Amino acid sequence: MDLNYPPEAEAFRVEIREWLAANLPPGDDWTDKLFQGGWICATWPEEYGGKGLSTMEAVVLAEEFERAGAPLRADFFGDTLVGPTILRWGTEEQKKEFLPQILSGRISWCQGFSEPDAGSDLASVKTRAELDGDEWVINGQKLWTTQAHEADYIFLLARTDPDAAKHAGISYLLVPMKQAGIEARPIRQPDGSAEFNEVFFDGARCPKDNVVGGVNNGWTVAMTTLGFERGTSATTGYRRFRKELDDLIALARGNGRAADPLVRQRLAGAWTKVKIMQINGYRSLTAALGGTNDAGVKALAATNKMFWSEYHQEVMELAIDILGMSGQVLSGSGETEIVPGYGLRRPLPGYPVSVLQSSFFYSRSETIWGGTAQIQRNIVGERILGLPREPRPTK
Repeated sequence: MDLNYPPEAEAFRVEIREWLAANLPPGDDWTDKLFQGGWICATWPEEYGGKGLSTMEAVVLAEEFERAGAPLRADFFGDTLVGPTILRWGTEEQKKEFLPQILSGRISWCQGFSEPDAGSDLASVKTRAELDGDEWVINGQKLWTTQAHEADYIFLLARTDPDAAKHAGISYLLVPMKQAGIEARPIRQPDGSAEFNEVFFDGARCPKDNVVGGVNNGWTVAMTTLGFERGTSATTGYRRFRKELDDLIALARGNGRAADPLVRQRLAGAWTKVKIMQINGYRSLTAALGGTNDAGVKALAATNKMFWSEYHQEVMELAIDILGMSGQVLSGSGETEIVPGYGLRRPLPGYPVSVLQSSFFYSRSETIWGGTAQIQRNIVGERILGLPREPRPTK
């Protein structure tokens, strides 16, 4: 792991710092400033509106915005997932239609992968898409679909060949959400928010040409999307945990809990794990830049995801212990607030959780989304330790 960035990356760092100094603090026109500066989707090729940044330049960009406390646009599904997927697999017509709208923020997206019986085993999707002339007709259900009730489009996996092997008969479709054949039902969470949804498709339609990567090639395309989901923010991801831990230490000092040696020991353990996340981020970056084989990169991503998600549940339990009985009292303002790392959280009226309480509730889900902890352990066991594959159930 070499922490010395190349000279061209450091020169780029100076450019970003100068731009930030000239444009901070962010105001109501911040997104416009980002757009004019070319910092939205800056890794995209110039012909599609980006700056064509290298991996190293993208890392420096993220680090400098994080250092300055300046937000990059938080359109995760558009900027980070479906946009790069269309760049990798889309036709020229799809790129011309969708990429400018993603870049400008004219359309918002949600991800339609998980189903009631297809979560960790994503290849078991049952949602169907059948061709009817120039349109696909879609029937089925998706589950835990974040922001589906607000999105303009959903990128989803649907079975287009029921007779093919389960990995081989899936297609990746871009489907407009605002139509009569789609119903999104928000799922209320313990913290009062409702960003997850059940989505029901009953004769929903999308154009025949909205298949990304070719008919029945959806599994391969989806793995690309998941790679984008799990591979971002290598050297900056740990920082939200460090900021949260700093706040937690201040809380323990403020209410006297820091005098408890057991609390101090748990805080020290948490600090150590945040430092490990930082080092693992550099390991991931080094592997990506060094051309480590695909399986090795995926296995490292699995290790990191498992580590931080389980850490965060552990430290949030510590947070509730530090709060003591006062943690059982709703202490939020009741207004929409920002939870570090998650963006806006919209509490249920009359149920005003604080940011810390909301983060505790949300951490319960983190070992599930983006690949469950159990699946991550299988990946580590098989691809790093060389253990036999998990036995498959027999019929």
